[in-house]
Amino acid sequence: MAQTGEWAIWLSPWVLGALGLCIGSFLNVVAHRLPRMMERQWWRDVAQQLSDSESFQRTFGRGAPKPLAATSGELEQELDKLGRLTLSKPASRCPACQHRIRWHENIPLVSWLRLRGRCSACGTRISVRYPLLELATGLLFAGIAWRVGPQPVALAWCGVAATLVALTAIDWDTTLLPDALTLPLLWAGLCAAALEWTLPLSTSLWGAVVGYLSLWSVYWLFKLTTGKEGMGHGDFKLLAALGAWLGWKAILPIVLMASVIGAVVGIGMKLSDTLREGRYVPFGPFLAGGGLVLMLAGTETVLGWIGQ
Repeated sequence: MAQTGEWAIWLSPWVLGALGLCIGSFLNVVAHRLPRMMERQWWRDVAQQLSDSESFQRTFGRGAPKPLAATSGELEQELDKLGRLTLSKPASRCPACQHRIRWHENIPLVSWLRLRGRCSACGTRISVRYPLLELATGLLFAGIAWRVGPQPVALAWCGVAATLVALTAIDWDTTLLPDALTLPLLWAGLCAAALEWTLPLSTSLWGAVVGYLSLWSVYWLFKLTTGKEGMGHGDFKLLAALGAWLGWKAILPIVLMASVIGAVVGIGMKLSDTLREGRYVPFGPFLAGGGLVLMLAGTETVLGWIGQ
């Protein structure tokens, strides 16, 4: 009984909500740095490819021009000048004046309010998105604690929510859904099912299969019909991951919610002339949002909403 009481304290909505605020602060860093880390790696890959004379010979049937090797060396030098970039290094700084963010300026929600949304050194405005993302993550963690109860598996569901929040922010900013997040989310869902934490393994497996193939089929149908790509491959992987955690029955309501809400947002952005270059809206945030709704409300409940 004492052990149950201890779990009830540490996995209560209040405690997990506070944890979510802290995790949300870290997710702001992930959303900002992970795409930049990916871009740097892509440029290193370009540099390595330019220096691969054997690959050039196989592809083009002739020797590689000398300027390619020189360009490769220049790229490597420029990348080395940038210094190391990880999720933990260098320390966070104001992008305007390079003021190093001190610990008391990095307390979730509190610091932004105390600083009135401005850098303490130069007064540059700090985006309201930072506290909103922290608050959203805290509320999601608290909602999961309320939904699941004081069980250790609540921490796994909190991990899912945190990953979806990060993917939403990254996809909205860059139209990227990094494999570094979607694939671990997929495998974690299958492993959780295999450990009997969530769903029967067969339900999780078919959820991943149906999730991936449904959008994969739409992608190829659209491409063969129009000659254009209607979505990125990351959307397939994200929906497969959601299927692994929520089961194959969750795929239809997730796609329906994502399509309807995404269309409404897209129309609103078009009317307000705020669509990005290329005139499209990323689909990943709406898939993630649909998955979060099913996590908190329950698949059967949401199926009831749509008459299934």
